[in-house]
Amino acid sequence: MLRELTTFIAVARFGTFAGAGAQIGLTQSAVSAQMQRLEAHLGFALFDRTGRSATLNKAGRRTLELADELIALYARLAEPEGEGGGSGTLGVGAIASAHAALLPDAIAEFRRMLPAWRIRLVPGVSLNLLAQVDAGETDMAVIIRPPFSLPSELQWRTLVAEPFVLLAPAAKKRMGWRELIETQPFIRYDRRSFGGRQVDVFLRKKRIDVRDAIEVDELQGIAQLVARGLGVALLPKSAGIGAWPRGAVALDLGDDTFHREIGLVERVRRGRHDAATRLADCIVDAAAYEADGLQAASRKRATRKKTA
Repeated sequence: MLRELTTFIAVARFGTFAGAGAQIGLTQSAVSAQMQRLEAHLGFALFDRTGRSATLNKAGRRTLELADELIALYARLAEPEGEGGGSGTLGVGAIASAHAALLPDAIAEFRRMLPAWRIRLVPGVSLNLLAQVDAGETDMAVIIRPPFSLPSELQWRTLVAEPFVLLAPAAKKRMGWRELIETQPFIRYDRRSFGGRQVDVFLRKKRIDVRDAIEVDELQGIAQLVARGLGVALLPKSAGIGAWPRGAVALDLGDDTFHREIGLVERVRRGRHDAATRLADCIVDAAAYEADGLQAASRKRATRKKTA
């Protein structure tokens, strides 16, 4: 409840949820959600709400005194000792493919620099992870870029753009990608995810009717279904998936290729030297290093094809 107590103190100081949110980098709805959770946890109301104002009631004033003491005590726990540089816990949300591809190297480098800090990894889909960062429940998240603008309190840093390909059973590799989509059972990337929405938009834009058979959110699971001959799928070529399973081949979409943009979303911070910023920079650097490696590997494959 420490996040909620910190937000509660800000609301008491600035008088409105919007005013508090502007000072601590949260949206008004995120502040409201935190206050509702705090009141539910305590079992009593903290404010007398009138219009846009939020005035502390008697229970709220008493809670404020105790909250100030608790936050001060917690701050003392986080004070640096010796050469440790401070300590604490950072919450990092990530879609499934990022857990294997982007985060391990980034976390290893961060831990080398700040070994006293702990990392809490939170799995999930992009929409839920974005909401958690907005609500202050996690410090940052690696997600698919949403198809809408982010609140001004959040910032976006692109990590990688992954091209979509058509994954098909190896026995069908001589057919064209469009013919395969129109004639074979279609294994759909879950439309509730940002990546799945991209597939849906692509199909509508190209006026392609599909024979929907299965709908899944997990990319590796989709790839395995294709490898077993159950249909074809439009999937991003992601380092998090690794090599395609035996029995499946990836067909390039050529000039019709579209991309899934993976990035880091975090709250805007005034200071640029805190631990969260160091971790975010490690994630960005790890993504850049991986992209350079993939480009080098692609150039080698192209050279081999020319000399073959």
